[in-house]
Amino acid sequence: MRHRSAVVVSIAVIAALSLSACGSRGDKKSGDGNGGGSSATVTIGIDAPLTGDLSAIGLGIRNSVELAVKKANEANEVPGVKFQIKALDDTGKPGPGQQNATQLVGDTSVIGVVGPLNSSVAQSMQQIFADANLVEISPANTGVALSQGEKWASGEKTRPFKTYFRTATTDAVQGPFAAQYLAKDAKKSKVFLIDDQKTYGAGLAATFKAEYTKQGGTIVGEEHVNPDDRDFAAIVTKVKTSGAEAVYYGGEYPAAGPLSLQLKDAGVNIPLMGGDGMQSKDFIKLNPKSAGDLATAVGGAVEQLPTAAKFIADYKAAGYKDAYETYGGYSYDSGWAIVQAVKAVVAANNGKLPANPRAAVVDAVQKVSFDGVTGKVSFDEFGDTTNKQLTVYAVKDGKWDVEKTGTFNG
Repeated sequence: MRHRSAVVVSIAVIAALSLSACGSRGDKKSGDGNGGGSSATVTIGIDAPLTGDLSAIGLGIRNSVELAVKKANEANEVPGVKFQIKALDDTGKPGPGQQNATQLVGDTSVIGVVGPLNSSVAQSMQQIFADANLVEISPANTGVALSQGEKWASGEKTRPFKTYFRTATTDAVQGPFAAQYLAKDAKKSKVFLIDDQKTYGAGLAATFKAEYTKQGGTIVGEEHVNPDDRDFAAIVTKVKTSGAEAVYYGGEYPAAGPLSLQLKDAGVNIPLMGGDGMQSKDFIKLNPKSAGDLATAVGGAVEQLPTAAKFIADYKAAGYKDAYETYGGYSYDSGWAIVQAVKAVVAANNGKLPANPRAAVVDAVQKVSFDGVTGKVSFDEFGDTTNKQLTVYAVKDGKWDVEKTGTFNG
């Protein structure tokens, strides 16, 4: 969220250096956290919207990280270290996210964080994690400034926090990729632009607009809504009279679904396109007339990636009642990146987890490189993923179908 006034989901890795001879939570013994047959228990905490409008995505994030933890333990991926999770609910809002970040860093056993979902939530967390040398990996944030600084658009790129990473690519490529698709592939020359004024939505709309006009397209109208708005009658009227051939929406599915439905009900039978914050099964549930609507998502389509076959099978076998959704593969890879970082730290410390591993884990994440669910997982100098692929989806027969996968050619 995604992308997004961002939806932000954060997985905090709580390393509980609770030593237990059997590697469980019970019968904890004091010790150095490493030796003599005892094991350190590392908790990967999850901060995501587990309740509220964005919970469909948040629950998929939580489940996918939990699956990564289960697989790490089954394989004894880090000898002497066991992993567990602790899920925290940010409801998709910065305030609760900030409180969760404070809670996580306050526990000296926490060694890392995966998340959050929303870019706006990430903004409220970054400084807290950085001050504590606590690594943070988001599976969903796409707001560019989070990793490249507020002046990135002018070419002045500065990484604000060395503790921040993400497995999702940014809106610097997602918005322009959508713009090129509408202008070149869909042949839409007039677009009405709407955003929800949140970090994710406004940023996505801005990068779309810049590239779309560069491609010769015309923005025939612009409007701003609130994330909680559900009555779009006034905007529908403006779109209807604008001559727009498509609508581009910077925001998330809880508002995008009703907006598209109200457009169709008013006879405005043009596609509504958005980003990864819109590409959810719940968008289709909210809008029974969504056929033909479009959305981009970061990375390749998980269902079509050979690297994701085992993840999909394992997720199904685990019996989760909630879908892994848009960010499932990226969440698994975010959790696994922390597992691999812990593995490297332990290996460099004579097979033992250091007493204060946080800074070492941050450095190890920067160097991590492995073949993950979503493809090659590694990070550049800004902490951004090196995987720049994106996918355009279209709603067909009640589900999201792949239209095009590629990279932005800017």
